Amino acid sequence: MIFSKAGFGGAVADFEAAVVAQDAKRSGKAFIRLQETFGQAKEADLLDGGPRLAAVLEQVPPGPRAVVAVLVGACVERGADAERCAPGVRAGLRAALEAAAAFAEAWAATGGGPFPVLDVDEPGEEIVERTGFDAAIGWWTLPQWEMAAVALLNHRAVRADAGGDREELLRLLTAVEEASGRQFRSLGHALRVLDDEPLVALHRTSGTGYALRFFGIGDNFQLHTLLADALIGGGHVAGHAPSPHEVAVCRETPGQVDTVGSFDLTAPDGGRLWNEGAPADIPVVDGVRLLVLDGPSYRRSWPAGRFFPGMRGDVILERALEPAETERWFAHVSPAKELTG
Repeated sequence: MIFSKAGFGGAVADFEAAVVAQDAKRSGKAFIRLQETFGQAKEADLLDGGPRLAAVLEQVPPGPRAVVAVLVGACVERGADAERCAPGVRAGLRAALEAAAAFAEAWAATGGGPFPVLDVDEPGEEIVERTGFDAAIGWWTLPQWEMAAVALLNHRAVRADAGGDREELLRLLTAVEEASGRQFRSLGHALRVLDDEPLVALHRTSGTGYALRFFGIGDNFQLHTLLADALIGGGHVAGHAPSPHEVAVCRETPGQVDTVGSFDLTAPDGGRLWNEGAPADIPVVDGVRLLVLDGPSYRRSWPAGRFFPGMRGDVILERALEPAETERWFAHVSPAKELTG
């Protein structure tokens, strides 16, 4: 009898070979070993195993495929090459979203009702009869695909390589969320992260404007703190400047620390842009995202930090705008609207 190499590295080799050979019995045993040995895996096995597992994802059946994708994401979090792992995970995510969209259509066509809660390991027979197995598995495994995809999207190079695929993935995700009423917030935010994105910020009180650039910002809480550091901390406008610690955790330092708001974030039409949203919500005017900074209408506090703890982000002040430039941008701006309700 030939014994396999022990540990995670051996499980990866066995699983890879069994999947390629379409040996269901052997791949099933190796699949269990992958999960059992991951926690004690050596660094070298993780670095090697992530890309190897990602390369065979497409050949793995839909149910276990999502679990293997999570393992790939975990390997990336522990140092495996995210760019090499990304194509397999991205293709699997798209297939799962397409299947989940088919599930939504079949669910509506067979009577509708609340979507099944994903609190059991697999869909029951009644659900499979209504929607078909592949569609049901697509819906059932979306939380796992969310975990795997976010681990990859933490990396700027992966986000860049995804290109237009991110728009299609976001379109599919939005359709599934609208049909199901369930939000996959981490995945949605990750797919909308912007990099090397120009921003014009107009400070209404002082009548000044600033050209900035940002990358890797998960939500507007993080953007808010980094903008306050660049403009108030940099001495350009008056207001509450965040501490160095508050700023650091919004860039790349682990952890969170309490902070308070320095602005109201306002759209050019005067509507409020909430901290819970994302920088992608900021409207584009003449090819550039345009944000108005009003004085805070009330005191608001929150834990400063990063929506995605594994994603490095920053806001860079490029220059203060000349008065004539600022005036031209302010021509696009309406007064802030009063909140109602």
